[in-house]
Amino acid sequence: MEQQAVAAPDPAVLAAFENAKGFMPVDEGLALYAAAVEAAGLGLPLLEVGTYCGRSTVLLADAARRAGVLALTVDHHRGSEEQQPGWEYHDPEVVDPVVGRMDTLPTFRRTLHAAGLEEHVVALVGRSPQVAAVWQGPLGLVFVDGGHTDEHANGDYEGWAPKVADGGLLVIHDVFPDPADGGQAPYRICLRALESGLFTEVSVTGSLRVLRKSAPDTGRR
Repeated sequence: MEQQAVAAPDPAVLAAFENAKGFMPVDEGLALYAAAVEAAGLGLPLLEVGTYCGRSTVLLADAARRAGVLALTVDHHRGSEEQQPGWEYHDPEVVDPVVGRMDTLPTFRRTLHAAGLEEHVVALVGRSPQVAAVWQGPLGLVFVDGGHTDEHANGDYEGWAPKVADGGLLVIHDVFPDPADGGQAPYRICLRALESGLFTEVSVTGSLRVLRKSAPDTGRR
């Protein structure tokens, strides 16, 4: 059987990804990009939860551009729990000196501008459950990479997984089966998706899981 080639970004896009602030390693980024290119073939928007400074958004935006669809990205831009002052992933460069709180939105916009991908992205600034409650259309891909508490991870899953179109992809980041490697909330929502019977695992790359949503079986036996 002939093996199908995996889509890869152009060097300039990959460089923009690597130059952006963020935490996703290259191998996981390439897996996300391949999933996004595949899902974009459904002709539906691609959505991520958890924008931060736009590192992964660059990849989704370029995949969307190739297919003539839009990339959507949801974030309140005030930082997740582990990015607040005194925590491991805090970056003082993204603190708004006027209000004294994190604000990653300006950095995110600069990231997209540098990559030349602004027109292919719609930034939805708000909290994930609130945005999910008003978003009505189906999505070709949902990438969950938001807050890592059980409250936030479950909210992201419950708000967005039902909006993945049949045949579309649910991608979850920071999935660590071993608690010694990281927090367990993304792992638990990955298990929820698999145990629901609606999703099957397509690929595993580092902490990135790609799941496909199956069409409901309505046939009689």
